Amino acid sequence: MSWSVLLLFVPACFALNMAFGPNNLLSLTYGLQDGVRTAVMASAGRLVAFAVMIALTALGVGAVLAASEAAFTILKWAGAAYLIWLGIRILRGGAAIETPLTSGSRRPLKALALQEFWTAIGNPKAILIFTAFLPQFIEPGAYWLSFAVVGAVFLALEVVAVFFYAVLGHRLNRLSRNRNVFGWLNRLSGTTMIGFGIALLLTRRPA
Repeated sequence: MSWSVLLLFVPACFALNMAFGPNNLLSLTYGLQDGVRTAVMASAGRLVAFAVMIALTALGVGAVLAASEAAFTILKWAGAAYLIWLGIRILRGGAAIETPLTSGSRRPLKALALQEFWTAIGNPKAILIFTAFLPQFIEPGAYWLSFAVVGAVFLALEVVAVFFYAVLGHRLNRLSRNRNVFGWLNRLSGTTMIGFGIALLLTRRPA
C-alpha cells in the first residue's frame, strides 16, 4: 500500500472507529464502572470479532453475507435482541452498585470481553462497513498484504478509540461518586444501549 493511500485511509478509518456505537458505549460504561485498564482489556473481545469480520471480508464471505437478505435479517434480529437484553442488564445492574470502582463491584474480565465480542459480532452493519469500506483501499497486485495492513491499522485505531471512551467514562466517575448521579448515568447507558438495539431492528440491508 502506498503512503498516499494510507494517508487517505487512516483519517477515514479513525472516523469509523470513533463513531459512537454499542461497543464504544460499552467502553465508556466499563471506564465509568470498572476503570480504564479493565475497559481496554475487555475490548479484546471486540478486536477478535472485528478481526474475524476482516478475515471474512478478505475471503469474500463478507460480500456473500452482505448480499443475503436472510443472513442479514437473522443477524440483525439476533444482534438487536442482544443489545436490548444487554441494555436491560445495565439498567437492572446499576441499582445494585453502591460505589463505582470498588473491588466488590468489579465484574469478571472474561464476562466483559464476551459482552464486547457478542455486541460486535452481532451487528450486521459492521460486516457491511468492512465489505463496502476496506476494499476501496486494497491494491489488487498485493491483495492479501493490503488487507493485512488495513486490517491491522483498523484494529490499532480501534484500541485508540477504546482508550478515549474509557478515559471519558473514568472522568465521569468523579461525578458518579454521588450515588444519584451514578444511577442517572447508568440508566442513560442502559437506555442508549436499548436504543441501539431498536435502531438495529429498523436497519435495512442496502439494495
